[in-house]
Amino acid sequence: MIKIKLMFLPLALLGCVGLSLALGNSRAAQPVQPPAGNPALNVAVTQPELREIPLMLSANGSIAAWQEAIIGAEIGDLRLKQVSVQVGETVKKGQVLAEFTDESVLADVAQSRASLAEAQANLAAAKVDAERANRIASAGAISAQQIDQYRTGEKTASAKVQVAKAQLDSQLLRLKYTKVLASDDGVISSRSATLGAVAVKGQELFRLIRQNRLEWQAEVTAAEMAQLKPGMKVNVDVPEVGRCAGVIRYIAPTLNVQSRNGLVYVDLPNAAEAGLRTGMFAHGEFNLGASRVLTIPQAAMVLRDGFSYVYRLTGQRRPCPSQPSKNSAGPQSRGALGNYFGIGCRRPDCGRWRGIFSRRR
Repeated sequence: MIKIKLMFLPLALLGCVGLSLALGNSRAAQPVQPPAGNPALNVAVTQPELREIPLMLSANGSIAAWQEAIIGAEIGDLRLKQVSVQVGETVKKGQVLAEFTDESVLADVAQSRASLAEAQANLAAAKVDAERANRIASAGAISAQQIDQYRTGEKTASAKVQVAKAQLDSQLLRLKYTKVLASDDGVISSRSATLGAVAVKGQELFRLIRQNRLEWQAEVTAAEMAQLKPGMKVNVDVPEVGRCAGVIRYIAPTLNVQSRNGLVYVDLPNAAEAGLRTGMFAHGEFNLGASRVLTIPQAAMVLRDGFSYVYRLTGQRRPCPSQPSKNSAGPQSRGALGNYFGIGCRRPDCGRWRGIFSRRR
């Protein structure tokens, strides 16, 4: 019995080995199924579109008065007895801003009027003497020399009357200058007049922003200045204060030799209503028009290493990264189209565009 068992033991081992080889071959023939999993990122395919992109040019500058009038004393050696306005007040043309004492001027006016009356009386007497001399000259009762003297006296008296009238007009003008008047409508921006002070003729008393008109003096480079012209529309903004629209009035003919920048003067009709004041620092954008460019959604842009990329589909439906070119219309545009960027010269109909991957939101 022991010999029979030993004879069947090798046969059993061979059978097990063969069965194992058969099972291994059958498993190797079956393909290995990859484990099912969720996609890493859902994407959508989009096409570039032609859009109107506004062309804007940004600049910085200061708000300044359109024109500032200086109102000074037109008469000297008189004391200021009244100052009627303060800085910031709105005034009308011809409004009284300040007054000087006029007692001494009134006395001079009275004296001039008396001198005029005296000259007129002398003229009347000279006329009577000249007429009398002319009547008796034919009778030979008076010499020709005396007749000439009477006639000359009449002319001299008439000239003295004219001098007296001129002196009276001068004193009346001084009396008028005792009241300091506004030269135009506007807002008082500075006041140096002090009550009780004796002013000197020509001394500055007030500064007036004419018609309360303000302007924006934008600083631009020579290359930027070449793109601008009078009449272009501008949007001016002072952070946390207000913004208003303006129009380029004129462009400075010269540039600063130190900074190599030039000034562009922009009229701001509604600056005062928007809360803008002289001296404020403002940021503005010049509207250079619009341009039709190819655009893509901002969601299609991928930021990598500081650069923006888009993935485009090739003929094998495989995405490959492509860096879009930033033309002048793309990144500089703002507003409703601020989320779109130009993609250079690749056109949808050129055959190389199959679509752009956009991240699904």
